[in-house]
Formats: sequence, C-alpha cells, structure tokens
Amino acid sequence: MPHRRTPAKQSAKSTGADKVVSAAIASSTSSPPLSDASPAATTTALASSATTQLRKTTITTSTGTTTTATTDMREGAAAYYYEEDGAQLELDDLGASNFDGMHHVSVPPRRRSMSSAGLPQYVSGDDDSTRSSNSSAHEFSDIKQRVRGAPSALTARATGDASDDAVGGSHSASVSLLSLPPADQRNFALLCVLYLLQGVPVGLAMGSVPFLLKSKLSYGQVGLFSLASYPYSMKLLWSPIVDAIYSRRLGRRKSWIVPIQTVSAIMLLWLGSHVESLLANAEEHLGTITLVFFILVFLCATQDVAVDGWALTLLSHANLSYASTAQTIGLNTGYFLSFTVFLALNSPEFANKYFRTKPLDIGLLSMPTYLKFWGWTYLLMTLLLLVGKKEEKPGPDVRSGRGGIKDVYTAMWKIAKLSNVQLFICIHLVAKFGFQANDAVTNLKLLEKGLSKEDLALTVLIDFPFEIIFGYYAAKWSVGSRPLRPWVGGFMGRLGAALLAQLVVMCFPAGGAGPGYLLIVILVHVLGSFMSTVQFVSINAFHTQIADPTIGGTYMTTLNTVSNLGGQWPRVLVMFAVDYFTKATCEAGPSYKSTPFEQFSCSSQVERQRCTNIEGAVCSTKVDGYYITNVLCVAIGATLFFTWIRRRIEYLQTLELSKWRVEK
Repeated sequence: MPHRRTPAKQSAKSTGADKVVSAAIASSTSSPPLSDASPAATTTALASSATTQLRKTTITTSTGTTTTATTDMREGAAAYYYEEDGAQLELDDLGASNFDGMHHVSVPPRRRSMSSAGLPQYVSGDDDSTRSSNSSAHEFSDIKQRVRGAPSALTARATGDASDDAVGGSHSASVSLLSLPPADQRNFALLCVLYLLQGVPVGLAMGSVPFLLKSKLSYGQVGLFSLASYPYSMKLLWSPIVDAIYSRRLGRRKSWIVPIQTVSAIMLLWLGSHVESLLANAEEHLGTITLVFFILVFLCATQDVAVDGWALTLLSHANLSYASTAQTIGLNTGYFLSFTVFLALNSPEFANKYFRTKPLDIGLLSMPTYLKFWGWTYLLMTLLLLVGKKEEKPGPDVRSGRGGIKDVYTAMWKIAKLSNVQLFICIHLVAKFGFQANDAVTNLKLLEKGLSKEDLALTVLIDFPFEIIFGYYAAKWSVGSRPLRPWVGGFMGRLGAALLAQLVVMCFPAGGAGPGYLLIVILVHVLGSFMSTVQFVSINAFHTQIADPTIGGTYMTTLNTVSNLGGQWPRVLVMFAVDYFTKATCEAGPSYKSTPFEQFSCSSQVERQRCTNIEGAVCSTKVDGYYITNVLCVAIGATLFFTWIRRRIEYLQTLELSKWRVEK
C-alpha cells in the first residue's frame, strides 16, 4: 500500500475560476476514449464556489485497485493528487532555486510523469504480453494526464518503464512570455523587481566590497568579511517562521516583504552616509563593516523565503515555471549591477579612459551615491507594493503559528535522518573544497599583480551572458538515468580550471596586462564559469528529482542550504592559509639611500603598507601562499573525488525514488 501524501497547500485565485472548471470539464470529456486494455474511467467536476473547484476521476484498474484522482482547478493551486484504496498521494511537486555567489540558476517546477508528455497511448488488444507488467503505473499516468486536461493531440506511446520509480523526469512546457495572461505578465514583472532588489546588497557583499577591501586588508581579514554572506546558506533555520507567522490583514508574504525592505532601505541610506569613513579605516572598522553587510544579507535571505513563497500564488499554475525565470533574471541582474557595473563606474581609470578628456582621480559613481540611490529605490518600491498590490488572504487550510513551524522543523529532522540524505550531505560539505582557492583568491591575486578593476569588471561582464547559456544547456544534460553525470564532469573540469588559473597568475606580464593576456584571463574565467554552472544546475536538478513531493519545499531548502554551506565554510580557512604560507620580506631596494634598516616580514597587508611607506624599500615575496594553498586544495579535492565522491555519486543517482522518501 503506498504511503500517504498530503496535497500541497496553496492559496486559491478566484478570478475566472468557474471558467477554468468549465474548460477543464470540456477538455476531459473530449479526450479520446481509452483502449480495451486501459482502465475504465469516469470524470466528474465539482464547483461549489468560485474558490473551490475540484475534479475527480475514479478508476478501477486491471489489478482491481480502486483509484480516485483529484485536481484542484483553482488558478493558483499547485496540488495534484490521487487516492489509491483510501491512501491519498500527491503527483506533482515544485522545483526550487539556489543562490551560490554570482551563479544563480533556478530549476523550474518539475512534474513527475510516468510517461512522455501528454496522454499515453496504450497498445490495443487483449494480450497482456504487449503491455508492461506494471500496468497500474500506466493507468495512473493516464489518470494524471486526464485530470490535467491535457490536449488530445499531445499523445505518446507508453513504455514498460515506470520512470516515477527512478531518478529522472520531464519538464512541463510553458507558453512564451509574451503569450502569458496580462495578470501573469504583471506579476512576473513584480517578481523580477523583488528579486533584483535582493540581488543588489548581495552583489555588494559577495562581489564589490571584497575587492575594495583587498587593497587595505590581508587575505585572512577579507576571509573574515566573507562571513557576511553566510545568511544565504543558513536561511533554512528560520524559513519556517517566515512561512508560519504573518498578519492576515496585510497578507502572508507582504507581512515580511514590506518591513524587511523598509529596514533594508534605512540601512542602505545610513551606510551611504558612513561607508567612506568605514572603508578608509577598513582594518579598524572591519567588525562594523562585516556586521552591517551580514544584516543586509540576512534581510535579503529572509525576503527571498517570502518572495519564493509568494511566487507560487502570484503566477497561475500553468505558468509557474516563470517564477524560476524571474529569480534568474532578477537576482543575477541585481548582482551584476552591484558587482560588474559598479566596479567599472567606480574606477577612475575606466572613467578617464572611456568618458573623460581630462583625467580625474575619482570614478563616475561613488559608493555613497550608489548606496543612497538604492536606499531611496527600496523605499519607493516598498510604498508602491504596500498600496498598489493586494495580496490574497491565506486559505483556511494554511497552518500558521507554532503548529505550522513545528510541522516544518519536524519534516526537516525526518529528512536529515535518511541514510542516503546523510551521505549526500557529507558529499555537499566537502565537494567544493578543491575549488575554494581559485574561487575566493584568484581574482584578488590578479588585482594584486596589477590587473585593473575595470579589466576585471570587463571579464565578469563578458562572462554574464555565458552563464545564462551554460545554465540552459546544463539543465538539458541533467536528465535521464544518470542526472549527475554533468556534475561529475564539471568537478574534474573545475579542478583543471583552478590549475589553469594559477598558471595565468604566475605568468602575469611584468609590464602590465595587455590585450593578449586579458584575452587569456577571460577565456580561463569563462571555462571555470562553465564548469561551475554545469555543476550548479546539475546538482539542483537532481535535488528537484529526488525531493519528496509531500514536503518538496522543505526538502529542497534543506539540500540547497547544505550545498551552499559547503561552498562557504572552507573560504575563511583558505584565506588564512594564503597568509600563513606567504613569505615576504621588506628589504632595501636599488633606490634606497638612507640608513640601513632591519628587514621584517611584509606578508600581511598592513606590513606591506608599512614597507611601502619606506622610501626605496621593496616587499620581496619569497613564497606566494596562493600557489601552495591552491595546489593543496586541488590535491585534496582530487583525492576525495577519485577515492570516494565519484563512487558515492554513482551510487546515489542509481537509487529508486522510494529510497529518498520520508517515512510517514
């Protein structure tokens, strides 16, 4: 007897609901009749009110099992479920998104279908040898498609493989963006704006600020600032609270989004008035800078939980895949503006080269101006959201308060107790170690060698469209019986890209970076980005495929949080390791003519600055800790991969879906 699954809890949309039911009934009654070998089915529609529309299909299978399939026909609903001998099972689950530094690729909602897209076409005849022995699987697939009212033209021959028992699946087709209903187009635009606002502080914390701090701090100190990005990896801990506590008067999601954006706006305005003094004495104020950006990222991560939940009811169910598109566009654009665009416009060299006839020592855009602009933008958008967008009240089936919070935390604990999930978590926590020196230090080392900020910004700018293209193809590759095959290939590719990046740093021209060298930097950067994106999309697609649909959101959040944490915790260690292994001495240079001084270490940024202040002295690097740290990381990553990770990944991707399910 299959275990019990409860339908997804989603708010209903009442607009045009009766028309939806009528169309669904017409679709089901006009579908082609089943063959002699297929189950007998009857379809009924219930429309008791404008907000409650359910359609049931009752089927007696060839094995004698009585099955009832029910579809929630509300526009905002995301629940499809059936009952087998009284046990209710949900058929669909939603995908999820992940944010890993500047790589944000969202996996669209994935429907678990036991056949190809559309209505299965059964082989006619009474000979059971022409059908699969697991006939009920095909029958349930047929139920599922009929309940959805799939067009009869979309037919495919069912095979004997019940793919719902193995990892894999197919994406649902969606209409083009311009063909969306006007309401969905408006809500899609709203989601893009909300995600963009989240991406702006994150782009500063993970992108621009570390580069601005590097000229004033050591690698270890920059590593301490990276703690500010941790909230995105830890939001699992408080996301149930965001889902369960709210004001019914203001709305379930606006109860969080409005105050969070207001506080974020105030912090951005305050930071805009103080950031110059903080950065001028970065070492003295490192704790304050880290705390302020930690709070900003914490607010963004919390808002991300609320916006993700709102997206499921803002868009109609047929177009839910555009929620992930809005995430990708919004977050990446916000990050791109705060990293690439800001660094370029903040650079005096970039402004003098492309926009000025008379050189100045300041850029076109200062940090205070940028922060204040977004602070006022936050306030304006919050006001428009408060008065211009009405949120539907949560339905009576949505649990809130302590009961709802307890349910989610209990589900998380059950997930963590699964032996396969525990193995997967261990892999997540160590798999990214081999790439950490390359991801965290290489660009900073290029700046230290003499690469200009505008050239680095150009590298990221060129890389941006490739990220989108790579994400698209990686999603196509991450299907079938071995969905983690791209992840395995990407792992080896990232190890190779890390070694190539080290060679690029070692070969930095003594006279500065010319066009040829910059081209090599761009190519190596794009290669590393390609491998990273392939891994990121592949692992998130796998998360979507294995997530238990009864607790899909919690399952996905748990796995994504652990995945993000695996890329965050080694970063501080790697930064300190670079400082530890670096051996540099301040000594008299050829132009030094004063009284001889005692040589001292200039490995840290403060000591390096002290050496620079001595006229004629030079800081001579004997051993560059970056090279040692990067080689160690790659060696550890390769050892883990070839001795343990690859074998475990091959094992995990061959497991049946039942092995990932939580016991009820």
